Amino acid sequence: MLTLQINEADLAVLTYEKYLYPCLLVQKRLEVIHLRALTELTNQQIAKLAGVHPDTVTDYVRCYNAKGLDGLKAVGYRGTNSSLDEHKSSLQASFLEQPPISSNQAVARIKALTGIVRSPTQVRQWMKKIGMKYQKTGQVPAKADPVKQQEWVTDTLTPLIQQVKEGKAHLLFMDSAHLVMGVFLCCLWSFSRVFIQSASARKRLNVLGAVDAVSKQITFLTITTYITAQTVVDFLGQLREKYPTLPLYIVLDNARYQHCQLVKQTAQLLAIHLLFLPAYSPNLNIIERLWKWLKKTCLYTRFYEAALPIRWVLLRDPEGKLKTMALLCTDESFASLKIVSLFVRR
Repeated sequence: MLTLQINEADLAVLTYEKYLYPCLLVQKRLEVIHLRALTELTNQQIAKLAGVHPDTVTDYVRCYNAKGLDGLKAVGYRGTNSSLDEHKSSLQASFLEQPPISSNQAVARIKALTGIVRSPTQVRQWMKKIGMKYQKTGQVPAKADPVKQQEWVTDTLTPLIQQVKEGKAHLLFMDSAHLVMGVFLCCLWSFSRVFIQSASARKRLNVLGAVDAVSKQITFLTITTYITAQTVVDFLGQLREKYPTLPLYIVLDNARYQHCQLVKQTAQLLAIHLLFLPAYSPNLNIIERLWKWLKKTCLYTRFYEAALPIRWVLLRDPEGKLKTMALLCTDESFASLKIVSLFVRR
């Protein structure tokens, strides 16, 4: 009988992976090796317990001795080739140019291009096989200028980042969010369709916030009326009180109430440097990720009858949500901004 050459580390792995490994075939292989390692049963007895042929037990032992656990976990099954594979290049080009909205639309496109008829389920499986995913579309400003964005990052933001790294300045990303009282609908797992009460969408809570690029701390001001230039001026004073030393740089967009002379003059008096983003460039403002997180976590499927409860959520933070917002400042969360490498870390 072939001798099993197993070490203690692999034996410890076998103890739980023979039950928990996601592939049932691999589970059986691991069970056979585990029985061979810990019992004095013959191959015939192990084969009977595991429901395999005695020669299969020998094959598993030989495989482990030669390749270890990785060899046992290797599954060479690749499935049968689809007749659509012959038209993969042309179909990929068509789907890249105009992605199908549904599997039924993909079925019709495939039939028109190749003459092959497949069910929506089969087409859906084939699209997954070639790397396609059913995902929500996104939007980008149509008037955005990538060249100007890159110039701003290179000429304005990058030199400032170096100063902040050296502890010579503070850098904040500022923006406003307008939280309507109407309910934010979304998809969720439920036993039946859920209907949520909704207040008038005309009521809203306006939030003016800023996130520190280094400490990840969030400063915000809430107001139930309109955000005006005076609101921004008051908020700048609040920020200067919080950051009394070192030059203070604030990245913000070109909203009219932020770009007026009153705001610019006040910033100059407070020794605050305003860095206005290129037009239509919300992707360069880190705090935009925070607003997206806030709406998804605090507002989706929630009913607030008045603005006060929302403000209470923001100020009292009963569930530690604002503390969790600091987690936004990670490479994964900011990957969509295309300026992750410029995000300050100490």
